[in-house]
Amino acid sequence: MSFIEVPVNHQFPIQNLPYGVFSTESDPKHRIGVAIGDQILDLSKIVHLFQGEHLKNVAAKVFQESTLNKFLELGHNAWHEARKTLLNLLDKNTPTLRDDSELRKLAFIPQSMATMHLPAKIGDYTDFYSSLEHATNVGCMFRDPKNALLPNWRYMPVGYHGRASSVVISGTPIRRPNGQTRPADDEPPKFGPCRLMDFELEMAFLIGGPENPLGKPIPIEKTEDRIFGMVLMNDWSARDIQKWEYVPLGPFLAKSLGTSISAWVVTMEALQPFRVANTQQNPKPFDYLHHSDDYNFDINLNVFLKPDGMDRNLICKSNYRYLYWTIKQQLAHHSITGCNIRSGDLLATGTISGPTPDSYGSMLELSWKGNKPLNLGTDGVITRSFLQDNDSIIIEGYCQGDGYRIGFGECRGKILPPLIMDFH
Repeated sequence: MSFIEVPVNHQFPIQNLPYGVFSTESDPKHRIGVAIGDQILDLSKIVHLFQGEHLKNVAAKVFQESTLNKFLELGHNAWHEARKTLLNLLDKNTPTLRDDSELRKLAFIPQSMATMHLPAKIGDYTDFYSSLEHATNVGCMFRDPKNALLPNWRYMPVGYHGRASSVVISGTPIRRPNGQTRPADDEPPKFGPCRLMDFELEMAFLIGGPENPLGKPIPIEKTEDRIFGMVLMNDWSARDIQKWEYVPLGPFLAKSLGTSISAWVVTMEALQPFRVANTQQNPKPFDYLHHSDDYNFDINLNVFLKPDGMDRNLICKSNYRYLYWTIKQQLAHHSITGCNIRSGDLLATGTISGPTPDSYGSMLELSWKGNKPLNLGTDGVITRSFLQDNDSIIIEGYCQGDGYRIGFGECRGKILPPLIMDFH
């Protein structure tokens, strides 16, 4: 237990200690902090307390940066040492911070006073397509239900390169995009606002450690050392723009309009107690994708839709464990051609849909391509097939331990009306 009071089932107990970047009105500088209860421990104020062999000579530099990138570059041994130090400093029996009133006042900031920022400078962003249920649902809707999966899907974790510049922190509004769509197959395309605005329930992981040289893949047995931690993610999707543009080269403008991530990065060490069996894969993956250890996680995922001026409605209950391809496999596949993966790169899981209709991770699936609108409330007056202007999507996630909970905070975004485009 920590000397910082943390209520039962609060998402930031001492077992969690996620990293984030924050500022305050009184000090607008972006700085690195760790969440504990309803407080943030400002690491820039306690750099002198990191005395282990991996951080002693560099803590003053990496923890006074405005992003996590320099800390991520240090690698797995430094991450482990930092967590061990923080666990000790925050323990109820350690007097260093507990009994130093001046240092406590300097180092702890209420989360209510903080503004959160992107935890890292995102160098590159890649999104995968690793949920069997999601891929099957999409295949059933748009192709042949008897052959829903494309032939390559069970052989490799399919992905695409996204747009890092439009990755934004939770709470950032997302504007409904304008673009080309083709409302009917027998009509010419039109230009205008997206009509089929959607969310995608995802998680993503931040890369750290030394960059692999160009041309040298990361062996799957080394991938765990490169994965720092995870965030919640919403891959906003303009479905009608996507339908018209995705052949032959895949997602483009339908996805680059904005990607929201949660502010707190939960480390893989904090998630270790929640490892569960990998999904059975058939056929057996190629050797470069095969790992015998379990690297799947029991993370409860909830999605809420909140129309403007209304209460939020729970529309999806899913779980990270439904993923078919593991993040180790995603990273190994990403680098197999020799692609160099850098600290601060963000890799996303793809939509995480479960086996039941209430666990589908997108409006496309929940409303089954708009044919089964969702009732918001009990009277059936307010429904949604896709997202309307001023709707908010809130994603929450947590792991439930014995007497404690590891939470990710929330990933929130609100749809703003489209810009009025005047080309004359």
